[in-house]
Amino acid sequence: MTARLSRQVLMSDGSLHQYPTGHGPRTVVVTLPVQIDIANSGQVHDVLVGSLGGGAAVLIADGTGTTFCDCAGVSALTRAHHQAAATGAQLRVAACPAVLRILELTGADDLLDTYPTVAAALDGDQRPADGNDDGSGDSDRQPRRLPSPSSGPRGSYG
Repeated sequence: MTARLSRQVLMSDGSLHQYPTGHGPRTVVVTLPVQIDIANSGQVHDVLVGSLGGGAAVLIADGTGTTFCDCAGVSALTRAHHQAAATGAQLRVAACPAVLRILELTGADDLLDTYPTVAAALDGDQRPADGNDDGSGDSDRQPRRLPSPSSGPRGSYG
């Protein structure tokens, strides 16, 4: 059964909307705004979660045009992921390299299914956006380690 979900939702800058994909049963793509921060993260979350109400089985957050995402945006995505999982749906995040890096630095990429393009997210390729998974389900990603501070005595900046 393929649901045709076509409700459009616009952010104040007109950049957030949802459209049906015709790609697989009950798949919805929500295009995220250029910037996600404390000013609009609540609305981003609400639109993503609201898209689940139409019976979406796969929800794709299209952040390929998003150039900035702060911690409030990361929180909106992770909360939407948990709410999608609670309804039996899957949230997939397609994002540009800068946003993927933020998700990686915060560890959110361990929770979220991330993809480098909407096409990859639509295909549902389970490989992470960085391509480090061999598809076996056992990721070969190493634990993250923060870079060590530059050598020298503490307090020395020069």
